[in-house]
Amino acid sequence: MKAQTYSPGGIFGSHIRYVVPLFQRPYVWNREDQWEPLWEDVRSVAEAALDVSAPQAFGAPPVAPHFLGAIVLEQQAGPIGYIAVRHVIDGQQRLTTLQILIDAVQEVIETYGRPIDAQALRSMVLNDRAVTQMPEEVFKVWPTTRDQEAFRLVMDNDLQVPDELSGNSIVKAHAFFRSQASHWAGVTADPAQAAGNLAALAQVLTHHLQIVVIDLEPGDNAQVIFETLNHRGTPLLAADLIKNLLFQIATAQRADLDKLYTTYWAPFDTDYWREPIAQGRLYRPRVDVFLNYWLTVKLLREVATDRIFIEFRDHLRSTQQPVEEAIAELAAAARIYEGLERLPASSVPGRFYYRVTKALDSAAVTPFLLWLMSWQSKDLSLPERDRALQVVESWLVRRAVCRLSSQGVNRTVVDLLRALSSAGSPAEAGAVTEQFFGGQASETRLWPDDEWFVRATSQEPLYKLLTRPRLRMILEALEDDARSSMSEDQRCPRNLTVEHIMPQQWKDHWDSGLGLLEAAQRDRLVQTLGNLTLITLKLNSSISNGPWSAQVAHARGLKHDGKRAAILKHSVLKLNADLAVEHPDTWEDGDIRARGAAMADRAAAIWARPKGLPANAPDAAPIPASAAVLAEPAKAMSSARFAPQHSGKYRPLWTWLRGQKTDQASASFEEIEDVLNFKLPPSAREYTAFWYGTAGGIRGAIADAGWRAMEVNLVAEQVEFVRVEHLG
Repeated sequence: MKAQTYSPGGIFGSHIRYVVPLFQRPYVWNREDQWEPLWEDVRSVAEAALDVSAPQAFGAPPVAPHFLGAIVLEQQAGPIGYIAVRHVIDGQQRLTTLQILIDAVQEVIETYGRPIDAQALRSMVLNDRAVTQMPEEVFKVWPTTRDQEAFRLVMDNDLQVPDELSGNSIVKAHAFFRSQASHWAGVTADPAQAAGNLAALAQVLTHHLQIVVIDLEPGDNAQVIFETLNHRGTPLLAADLIKNLLFQIATAQRADLDKLYTTYWAPFDTDYWREPIAQGRLYRPRVDVFLNYWLTVKLLREVATDRIFIEFRDHLRSTQQPVEEAIAELAAAARIYEGLERLPASSVPGRFYYRVTKALDSAAVTPFLLWLMSWQSKDLSLPERDRALQVVESWLVRRAVCRLSSQGVNRTVVDLLRALSSAGSPAEAGAVTEQFFGGQASETRLWPDDEWFVRATSQEPLYKLLTRPRLRMILEALEDDARSSMSEDQRCPRNLTVEHIMPQQWKDHWDSGLGLLEAAQRDRLVQTLGNLTLITLKLNSSISNGPWSAQVAHARGLKHDGKRAAILKHSVLKLNADLAVEHPDTWEDGDIRARGAAMADRAAAIWARPKGLPANAPDAAPIPASAAVLAEPAKAMSSARFAPQHSGKYRPLWTWLRGQKTDQASASFEEIEDVLNFKLPPSAREYTAFWYGTAGGIRGAIADAGWRAMEVNLVAEQVEFVRVEHLG
């Protein structure tokens, strides 16, 4: 390669075309990161030029040039008589911006400056039409396909940019530089001074900027050079590198580039694909997220986000897949990925996409979804496809409700894809998926059985333990399940809020003289699923802490008829209709438990687990401050134990509890760790069963001290202890 330094006049001064190949990324520079710094540099040089009061021949200091960076060019062969053409291999953002800047200043000079300066700059952006044979040959820089229309309009002083292109980056860049040049030159003040300022600016743009031009010679590998230099300017997306690679190969194979681009790649250059979306805790361009998922399907292994291009390149080399076939395959997968958001909400895939990737925030399963949706019905029947989706949805929902870790889902999905691939045919995808999860026994992958799931769904304070989207989704699913083909709408609305039937502040209207322990039990009970429903935000705010019945509301002088009447009047949900009809007078603790048990049974049917799989529920932990304890205090006392001594690593907690002067004590997990002088195991923060009971470990230390764990809040990491004597 040859490298030389040129001024813009040297680069653009002859009949020349610098063509940005269609496989390059579109124009992405912006005001804050590139336009403003570039203008400040140019302005500084122009002001230095104005300070030079005499020609250099008489000893005045020269104007120091400003270095703009480098561009890499590849000469293109063409018929004799055509204007010379070079492809821009690297630096196209810089070269395009420089042309926009020169043209914007030229437009200002044409109105407020000297004709000679306007003509000098005009010759740097346009070729003589007399030597052109195609309309676009008049432009000395010609951008990639997506930006050509906007570029053509802004570079012609006689054309008006339509409103639909006003948001285009090229249009905005041209307007920015035109505004800056006008303001700096002072075009609204002294005309002579403005013309002088603009003349200095024209001189700077012609002579006092420098660019290193690297001309590739025959035999130079343009793709390798492009990859080496891509770190300059705005960082390239993995998709930009992949696009460059594919079309470089297509060029070498003399493929029809315009057809390949228009047919397959053009959608990737739209704003939709470059929009940042969440992937885990980070935001990355949608196209790179898609490529990550697609490579996971192809390679059957996890792909690091910083290795997307490398893995794609190596995959292409190893498979020797024809380039057109590779681009077509990518485009087909992209259409599937883009279509996931438009799946019918009533379909199994649409329901899976909403519940799993959105509500459960488990986009890690997307490679599995892409794999399933890529098969035609002749290869994978719809019932078998839906069966596979329902298995994964059940696995994830059950694990979420049972508070099992969501870490490792990526690896689990990869192993599932391997199992599906090993089957040889997608025809049995549902059975293979069911067998895969049914055979998982490790804590990170097991599929909770009905006993475990029903217990957690009905008894755990899910309002405190689950994120609001997850809890809302569970209630929506229960509502959908309650509707039939004769319902006006077979799908629950998605814009409702979760409401407590008996409010969290129940003591205002629901207190019936409960003791301390019963009150603590109710505080926990109101957070369970049996006490939750869905209503509109407006209805929620109007009845949130009100009593259940009209009788109580009127007796207390309230201006409404209670929660039941409001729900019956305004809500169309089956959940709420059944609630109001079945409980006309009161809503009490026993009602919550009964409704919760019924809802849990229905949830187990919605997210079914095949019969015959091994049971895996842990031993049932006693419900804190359970009904059994309240109803049979003598029995509770007889089963309680007190040990004057305790050995083991949890002895410091035994000592701490023995030293308490009251019958109830509260401590955070961190405070307990300070007492113990070591960290609690992970299970302490994942399972309430770690704390409840009397046998072994920390449970034994608590019991030997004569105490019980009354309530454990895994979200707040807080434990409420009660002395066993107080339970009697």
